[in-house]
Amino acid sequence: MLLGDALDMVLDAPLSDFAQNGYARLGRVLAPDAARRLGERSDALMLGEIKYPGLFYQHDSPTGRYEDLVFGEGWVGPSLSYRKIEKLELDPLFSSWIENDLFARIARSVLGSHVTLYRAVLWNKAPESGMDLPWHQDDGAFWGIDRAPCLQIWTALDDAPSDAGCVEVVPRSHLRGLASPLGGTVCTDQLEVPESCADRVLLPVVAGEALLIHNHVWHRSGKNHTRFARRAIGISYLSGDTRCRRKRCAPREFRRLFGD
Repeated sequence: MLLGDALDMVLDAPLSDFAQNGYARLGRVLAPDAARRLGERSDALMLGEIKYPGLFYQHDSPTGRYEDLVFGEGWVGPSLSYRKIEKLELDPLFSSWIENDLFARIARSVLGSHVTLYRAVLWNKAPESGMDLPWHQDDGAFWGIDRAPCLQIWTALDDAPSDAGCVEVVPRSHLRGLASPLGGTVCTDQLEVPESCADRVLLPVVAGEALLIHNHVWHRSGKNHTRFARRAIGISYLSGDTRCRRKRCAPREFRRLFGD
């Protein structure tokens, strides 16, 4: 599924950018045919043509406002307007991408020799739809783990120009740590500080391009104003000794990756 010589990519520069700025561009790494197949599989999952017990669905809000999202609703029937689908590792095609050899090199460089999976998510913005996702961080009490996660790899299945709701980041914001212990959405009062988002960077990409995103870097995305879908895979990797701290039910066992 990897494009050309992506497996042999020299990682010094992107890993340095990632550590310094909280994000980095890898360039195009997913082969066009593989992007097409993953896009088709994404649509098949959204339409219910392929089903796996345990998939988590969240549909876009009817108004297009993040504040109006319905939580806990899950599958609501065939639709190409699901905002996200989690547990992509249940599908063999997606699992192959999650465990590709380039990502193994990156994850082991950042996290150590043993790596596990926190989540693998399809992020979808339907044509001329989607929503303004607010500034947020991917960590905090809700994640329920005993150490801060730090590595996400985001791969575009479609072109994602700025008017399609590309990823936006605030460089070096990961160095401040969590904006609040709960994590998630960054509070409005923090956004009102003039320098908070003054240096934001838009990251338009083409299909097959991948980004490294630190869990603590402030990031967001806008609505999709184009006539085309904007689908992407977001994979959150953990160091192998990370443990689940949840107590309301049995602690999660994180899936070991890359042949460990």
